[in-house]
Amino acid sequence: MKPEFFIAQKIRSGGVSGKKFAGPVLKVAVGGIVLGMVVMILSIAIGSGFKKEIREKIVGFGSHIHVVNYDFNLSYEANPIRNDENLVAAINALEGVRAVQRFATKPGLLKTDSEMQGVILKGIGPDYDISFLQSILVEGELPATSSESPSVDILISSALSGMLHLNVGDPVFMYFFQEQIRVRRFNVTGIYDSNLPDLDKMYVVADIRQIQRLNGWDEDQMAGYEILIHDFDRIDEVGMDVYDIAATYISAEGTLLRTQTIKQTQPQIFGWLDLLDMNIAVIIVLIVLVAGFNMISGLLILILERTNMIGILKALGMDNWPLRKIFLYLATHIALRGLIWGNVIGLGICILQQQFGIVKLDPANYFLDTVPVSLNLVHLLILNAGALVAVFLMMIGPSYLAARISPVRAILFD
Repeated sequence: MKPEFFIAQKIRSGGVSGKKFAGPVLKVAVGGIVLGMVVMILSIAIGSGFKKEIREKIVGFGSHIHVVNYDFNLSYEANPIRNDENLVAAINALEGVRAVQRFATKPGLLKTDSEMQGVILKGIGPDYDISFLQSILVEGELPATSSESPSVDILISSALSGMLHLNVGDPVFMYFFQEQIRVRRFNVTGIYDSNLPDLDKMYVVADIRQIQRLNGWDEDQMAGYEILIHDFDRIDEVGMDVYDIAATYISAEGTLLRTQTIKQTQPQIFGWLDLLDMNIAVIIVLIVLVAGFNMISGLLILILERTNMIGILKALGMDNWPLRKIFLYLATHIALRGLIWGNVIGLGICILQQQFGIVKLDPANYFLDTVPVSLNLVHLLILNAGALVAVFLMMIGPSYLAARISPVRAILFD
């Protein structure tokens, strides 16, 4: 065993005479690292979880990528395109694409005897991925879309249910303003709650064939395709691949197509979510600085406490670098011990919150009913490596103090 490592072990365990503050100092330093790691892990896990949950809800209402008619119509009263199986197959063959589904939208007015509310009727078919709708369904069931005749079932939000005093099983009339006002009678078959009030008040889900009949479309006509992908981080890449296919497509009727990603249609929301990354980065930098200064203070106290020992070692011929390595070994031990316990406690809290949802939130303010947690192994590895390197680099400066101590003055130091 190297002498400097042996001496560092003795100092840590109290085997070197004259120990006064080493034990408490080491405990405080380790505690600072533990607390810092717990806060950093929670910051990353909660920040990532919040972004993921909000993003999934936005995508649930609008998918990752839209393929629609190439016109200047930005309203929900879309010009139709025809379903093309070859186009669908080409998009499905792209790497990263999870599903391609038809949709249609139409603005309308839900009216009861005492209340009314403007909404967007969103039509879906049997090919629609209903996993998101099932995850936010709180009462009843989803509208039937595979029956022989167009279904009159609709899915409304709990916000609309409260505003219009509608419950599962109630009939409701919806008015559509075209060349002439058209009225359709629907039955409320289910109620959902996404905790996003602006979207909850807007969307009503129904059979796509109802919109086709209202607009006088054929069975193969629709507003466009919604494309779901596996990895949101690749949305720009997959969006360009879809664009390359859609840009070269011309239907038999001469219809051109355009593509839009959810980031393009909802720039304010995703810009707001991107700001969370900056907040997390600021928190991590502050925590690393606080933990680093805590370590520096602890190491300086240990050096001052061992001034006599340093002087004797230098008088016996120990060079500056081995002397500095004694305290760098101590700092590394403190950092590693703090990182290990910080990870155990931080990950334990995250797993408990993930499994049991212990900490609740007010959905009216946070759009979620529990604190979201998302753990990413790569993020954790980078965080631990970065914290270890940052703390170690901050220890290099105090170690110079040990090397600059004069042997004569150190031996006489009391």
